[in-house]
Amino acid sequence: MNAPAPEAPDAAVTALMARARAAQRVFDFWTQERVDEAVVAAGWAIVEPTRNKALAELAVRDTGLGSVGDKIAKNRRKTLGLLRDLQGATSVGVIAEDWRRGLIEIARPVGVVAAITPSTNPAATPANNIINALKGRNAIIVAPSPKGATTLGLLIEYIHAELDRVGAPRDLVQMLPAPVTREQTFALMRQADLVVATGSQTNVRAAYESGTPALGVGPGNVSSIVDETADIADAAAKIAASKSFDHATSCSSENSVIVVDAVADALIAAFAREDGVLLDGEESRRLAKAMFPNGKLASRMIAQAAPAIATHAGLVRPDLDGARFLIVEEKGVGPAHPFSGEKLSPVLALYRVADFAAATNLAERLLAFQGAGHSVGLHTRKPERAVALGLTLPVCRVIVNQAHCFATGGSFDNALPFSLSMGCGTWGRNSLSDNLNYRHFLNITRVVTPFAAADVHEPTDDEVFGAYRRKFRA
Repeated sequence: MNAPAPEAPDAAVTALMARARAAQRVFDFWTQERVDEAVVAAGWAIVEPTRNKALAELAVRDTGLGSVGDKIAKNRRKTLGLLRDLQGATSVGVIAEDWRRGLIEIARPVGVVAAITPSTNPAATPANNIINALKGRNAIIVAPSPKGATTLGLLIEYIHAELDRVGAPRDLVQMLPAPVTREQTFALMRQADLVVATGSQTNVRAAYESGTPALGVGPGNVSSIVDETADIADAAAKIAASKSFDHATSCSSENSVIVVDAVADALIAAFAREDGVLLDGEESRRLAKAMFPNGKLASRMIAQAAPAIATHAGLVRPDLDGARFLIVEEKGVGPAHPFSGEKLSPVLALYRVADFAAATNLAERLLAFQGAGHSVGLHTRKPERAVALGLTLPVCRVIVNQAHCFATGGSFDNALPFSLSMGCGTWGRNSLSDNLNYRHFLNITRVVTPFAAADVHEPTDDEVFGAYRRKFRA
């Protein structure tokens, strides 16, 4: 993916950017109260039930991905959770004061944000970025995937109507005009003050190479470990709910489950009670051939219902008609074992292992193949095992006894910020390791004054080097 020459920026992008900068200069002088009104206005634009339903229906119609009912739930839950996180958060003026240490922190906008968003969540992800950007008094221009452009256009129409109500400039929130081209997207990245890229790794790499400060996220390939102490029925119910939600459009959906052999049969039986259908060897081979022609995931299989996937693969038996997800037993990891990677569909690879140590080793191999830095799930009654995973695996999140796709991006019952963009740290070649949140859309100015004389202390050599010298140089 080659960027156009920087000497010829797209004129349409330049015009959008000029309007965004003018609007942002006005917004820069708004009080916290008025900023928060604009934030809530943008949230209501997607949460209002009639609009939410229209956005979800349009998203599924135009992208062909996911479920209308689940997208309605996602749009509401993710936006409501984000607004909950932002209530009372200070993002204008002085945000922290430490008078004893003479340190004051002041929140400043980053300017104009370029947001690159995927077709899998064509309303929820832009809304999340827009709300966070507005919280920091920024303007934002969104570059949608081509399939998601109509949904984004409708969302921005709704947002503009709400911004009018609170007296905010409409040009704070804009999008690239359809048809969105790579050249326009590159021009937007170059001209913006901050790029936030969610979706394909091609776009994430382009964001980092744009010359503009960028926040990108890595690919998912979540595995969830079920150990011998787990509540099997609870684990099966949560994995099933997560794996089937929105036909697994989320990068946080489980792609594999690693189960200790002592409870493997019990877990498979519990999955069956959740309408998870285990395929036999021949069915698995036929599914692999249909899902991965020429070694690449077929687009027609992405984010489709499990019965439709089975039909595309030519699999016919009664229990497939009502399947929520399909289960394939897998043994290997890597390109020769395509089910070991991210599938973006309600297809779950199942691995049997001897014990927790073997499960940890296998999870590490899966992450090395794909998904390093993202996250891992664990169902257990031994909380110390979660800490052990956090100390050893290259992941930024260890999700314990939860439905992974609901928990990873923030939940009302955990401490993670609500987000649709999860950083994967240096393991995933990302510049952030936490969930994207409003603080990533701020510059922080620090005012520094001297300590009071009584608080000034310059250490002696012995205080710093004494223990080292006595131990190693005596």
